[in-house]
Amino acid sequence: MELNPRKRMMIFAGSSYQELAEEVAEHLGMRVGEVQLSSFANGERYARFGESVRGADVFVLQSHLSTPAMSINDFIIEQLVMLDALKRASAKRTIAVIPYYGYSRSDKKARSREAIAARMIADLYQAVGVDRIMSVDLHTGQIQGFFNNPFDHLTALPLLEQWITENTDPAKRVIVSPDAGRVRLTEKFAGHLGAPIAILHKRRDPTRHNVAETLDVIGDVEGRTAVLIDDMIDTAGTIVGAAALLKERGAERVIACATHPIFSGPAVERLDASVIERVVVTNTIPLPADLHMDKLVVLSIAPILASALRAVFEDESVSEIFRGENV
Repeated sequence: MELNPRKRMMIFAGSSYQELAEEVAEHLGMRVGEVQLSSFANGERYARFGESVRGADVFVLQSHLSTPAMSINDFIIEQLVMLDALKRASAKRTIAVIPYYGYSRSDKKARSREAIAARMIADLYQAVGVDRIMSVDLHTGQIQGFFNNPFDHLTALPLLEQWITENTDPAKRVIVSPDAGRVRLTEKFAGHLGAPIAILHKRRDPTRHNVAETLDVIGDVEGRTAVLIDDMIDTAGTIVGAAALLKERGAERVIACATHPIFSGPAVERLDASVIERVVVTNTIPLPADLHMDKLVVLSIAPILASALRAVFEDESVSEIFRGENV
């Protein structure tokens, strides 16, 4: 008997982001596979794959977000149902591609009797037998440790750095951390760009979500282009307040860069009315078609995802794509 050594790679998309999956597949010279996704009358999710996945390395792309039709919880469950179906259909390896990892801010207990939901989500993915996880710019790197399986932590750092290089004066740049928790990320950007850093002193109210008060700026921003670096923009209250303070301290321009444009509630209105000159994000989360904001710049994460998928399929190093900057 002669065994067939041919490896097979397949990509499927959940309901949250078909467009990004198609863009990734196009970079790889592939097509997105056929899968039937629907809901029962009571809201339970259903998945059935329309083609054989036996013996294949199967990547399932689903970003964790909320839409008017489905909640973030619906999309998480849907991806889990898809992964379970793949295992039962004899896929060789199942890889969950999660551009934005939901519940990532619940990575530790800030107060007594709280859940660590990011770990709970990890447990759910491991329970369905996923072989590998891929995500982009986690809120905290420790989430990788919640999994016993390989976790490929990708980063949008090269995309954002390139935009900053091409659109700001190197003599005037200062890279700004919105709080102490982002100092390490800020130092990476500053080191690559040869720019000084500044840090915003921020105080959070642990009893209220999405509420923070920016108190002071540590570092010189006068007459400079202040580039705020963060992993996500949610309601935009913090980053808009930070930008106003940077202007008060003499910054000539303020630019905000973030990987994940969650843009909840009043975010777009706040950003549009703010002193921020440009809001630079990636497309890890789809933005509504009716979003109108001239200052918004959206960079595609698809080439980075495609390179990482190819490396995993070909059993090559993912870290080498980022020269070790993705840890």
